[in-house]
Amino acid sequence: MDKQESSDFLVIRENGYIRIPKDSYLTWLPLFYALPKELVGKRPAYLDLPRNINVLLREKRYRDLLNSDSFLELVWDCYAWAIWQFLRIPAKDGGYRDIPGDWSHYSGDFPLWRLCYGIIQHFRYAFEYEMDWSFQRLFAAPENIGFPWLTYKQFGNLVGNLTDKIVTEQNYQPMIDAVWENRQPEDYNSGQNTKKRDFMRSWNHDRKYEQLSVEGLQETGAVVDGDSFYEIPDPKAEFEAKVLSEAQVQQFQDTLSERDMKILQLRMQGRTMQEIADAVGLKTAGAVKKRIAKIAGAYDTFVSDQYGE
Repeated sequence: MDKQESSDFLVIRENGYIRIPKDSYLTWLPLFYALPKELVGKRPAYLDLPRNINVLLREKRYRDLLNSDSFLELVWDCYAWAIWQFLRIPAKDGGYRDIPGDWSHYSGDFPLWRLCYGIIQHFRYAFEYEMDWSFQRLFAAPENIGFPWLTYKQFGNLVGNLTDKIVTEQNYQPMIDAVWENRQPEDYNSGQNTKKRDFMRSWNHDRKYEQLSVEGLQETGAVVDGDSFYEIPDPKAEFEAKVLSEAQVQQFQDTLSERDMKILQLRMQGRTMQEIADAVGLKTAGAVKKRIAKIAGAYDTFVSDQYGE
């Protein structure tokens, strides 16, 4: 066993394997090497880090750069920002869309921002165990060969593919849907923020939703609006995610057909899509979802007419 140790890092070479403590800043180096120059340039000193780990570890000035909080902040902030670009939230038509507005419109405490930082841990695992980006590869490279820079496009493709994969594997999408549909004023930054202004106009009509946290939704058995979190039938099409007060419901119901009013009432009672379909004579649960989407669109128009939105 070859034990390479300094005041900065501990690296153990044993039986052809490299071992590094999990809390070592070195564990983030593969992710750093995947960053494009455009992002690393936000902290220019890190553009000078050797692209070969063996060369990097030989010089104290490079080890000092790596073994600092600014290194972690660079890696984490760049990946969180990139992951944010690929999260998808429910759209009014029942599909999905990008998070609207610039990232700076949202508070750093917004659960979806915090989720981005949580997903980075899955990136580190994927780099080490599922991709050809492990420490074994870094240490095995001859000293005259440096790890190549990725282009901005290559980095985007990498993050996009990994984000989609992790969201699917970890079943994060229902949580993302629920967090988005239950936004709170404090999830937005203050100041001249048009996204916060638009949200406040809607939010002020009804305050029925409680603030959610990533940690709470990840707990087994979490409950959202009376439903077990992992049993929410279809968050992207849930009409109860729309702002409805009792007075507004009564006024809005007067504009509906008898069938649509019954669909709305049954959904508000917590009936499943299939139960509603059976009750109103529709063939499938999908037909109910489409009907609910149309009711939701009609409600948006109703609110706009009332409040001038």
